[in-house]
Amino acid sequence: MDFIEGEVLYVKKPLHWTSFDVVNKVRWKISRKLNKKKIKVGHAGTLDPLATGVMILCTGKATKQIEDFQYQTKEYVATLELGATTPSFDREHEVDSRYPTDHITRGLIDEVISRFKGEIWQVPPVYSAVKVDGKRAYNYARDGQEVELKPKLLVIDEIEVLSFDFPVLVIRVVCSKGTYIRALARDIGEALQSGAHLIALERTRIGDITLTDCWEIEDLLKQIDTLDC
Repeated sequence: MDFIEGEVLYVKKPLHWTSFDVVNKVRWKISRKLNKKKIKVGHAGTLDPLATGVMILCTGKATKQIEDFQYQTKEYVATLELGATTPSFDREHEVDSRYPTDHITRGLIDEVISRFKGEIWQVPPVYSAVKVDGKRAYNYARDGQEVELKPKLLVIDEIEVLSFDFPVLVIRVVCSKGTYIRALARDIGEALQSGAHLIALERTRIGDITLTDCWEIEDLLKQIDTLDC
């Protein structure tokens, strides 16, 4: 591997790691192996700490490819809990509200899910890295300040129910860059005239790259150690 000329690495992000944690760990390992202080390493699409799955890392001159990877479609398997919401729309925060669920049937779920296929307008989560007046939205949220986020036009290419065992709903989503699956969970809950939040999320594909193409992070770090650089 030539990390200076550029390598593209496919990695499974572990649960509770930030995307920066993954980049930082790989950069540190490469820098140590090459005995160089500055090595370019970037990623093509952030995953929240509570999400797992496919991450694409680019090193050296290959970092020029990051934008191309970012615009490729992404596939997720999302697990929702119906009838309850949290401020962050996932398990980062405790449940803050509960809603009626007696009216929710599999038929209603199938009908509601079908509405989200195609072009949709989505308001990003308040707990997100979207910038408002030069400040990240999550900073406003953590300071207890209200902030108005503008809706964005996105494309959901595919969405389907994989399983439903009340109150847990598992869906598969293929979508465009910039889609917040946490916000999709919120919107599905509202469309069901109830509430919902994410309890698990895995990115299973970016473009043609799937989980089977990806290194476990510890295996990748060991492989870098064995290289004759």
